[in-house]
Amino acid sequence: MTKVVVGMSGGVDSSVAAALLKEQGYQVVGLFMHNWEEDDVNGVCTAVDDYEDVKRVCNKLGIPYYSVNFAKEYLDRVFKYFLEEYEKGRTPNPDVLCNREIKFGPFLEYAKSIGADYIATGHYAKIEHDGDTSRLLKAKDTGKDQTYFLNQLSQEQLHDVLFPLGDMEKSDVRKIAEKYGLSTAQKKDSTGICFIGERRFREFLKNYIPSRPGDIVDLGGKVVGHHEGVMYYTLGQRRGLNIGGRSDGNGDRWFVVDKDTKNNRLIVSQGEGEELFSNGLITYQVNWIPSKPKEKEFECFAKFRYRQPDQKVKVSIEEGRVVVHFAEKQRAVTPGQYVVFYTDTECLGGGVIEEVF
Repeated sequence: MTKVVVGMSGGVDSSVAAALLKEQGYQVVGLFMHNWEEDDVNGVCTAVDDYEDVKRVCNKLGIPYYSVNFAKEYLDRVFKYFLEEYEKGRTPNPDVLCNREIKFGPFLEYAKSIGADYIATGHYAKIEHDGDTSRLLKAKDTGKDQTYFLNQLSQEQLHDVLFPLGDMEKSDVRKIAEKYGLSTAQKKDSTGICFIGERRFREFLKNYIPSRPGDIVDLGGKVVGHHEGVMYYTLGQRRGLNIGGRSDGNGDRWFVVDKDTKNNRLIVSQGEGEELFSNGLITYQVNWIPSKPKEKEFECFAKFRYRQPDQKVKVSIEEGRVVVHFAEKQRAVTPGQYVVFYTDTECLGGGVIEEVF
């Protein structure tokens, strides 16, 4: 019998993925990954509650389950990079790295060591295995599609993967969980970055990166306020700047338009002008999922953040970098995040946004 090890988080999606695979006749094993050792603001380790949910679901389905601790790997491969990027004033995406470095890294290796033929997760994505080539396709539920977070996976990592929820709508997933009587059927989806939990992001980051207060300046260099540290702000941000109501302003909202990390200044603009919009971006290294394109120039679609509608772009592959020109100007494209390339149905891969122009 074909053995599938399912990465179970304690949420409804991975619970239903396990249920569907068992129904399809696979020998299913649940594997819970413990990736973070710290308690949340209330002194509770949410991983403990999540593992209890995994146990309840696996017992209900009659499948064995294990817990494996990857906290050290997570710290070394994901969290250190996350802090380094914030210290540079950039905005990283740890969920993309977690998939490449943990869920489809040590997790995949561990699953193979206990005899898995395949691994499976509750991601909303589809996969097509064509001989030795694996193609990553968009999920049926376009509102939940998670291929953006999988853009760094290699052919080797995708070779023995199943995504049971690829052809399902989220509402149907909850109905199936109800049908099976799973305790996670109405469990709220987790949001944000896993290791921060319910804490305020700024307070969390202060534990690891010392605050460096400085000036908030307008486009002409005039000081209009003070910040706690440029790493706490993102491009396009308008809340939490505490510079509203100035008598010398025009009454419009203030927006973050740039970060001058060298001089520790946050640059803002009043009203949403052209400063927030860009014509293109540069990434140095793209992970092309099926294979590197044969053409040096081609048109496709791209996303610059999760859940963004597909944007038309022209891609130029140059020596040592890839230049992306936007068909329409884009707002708040942020270095440190990922540009992810698509056809109508397929995720072609992606890279870290290094520069915008």
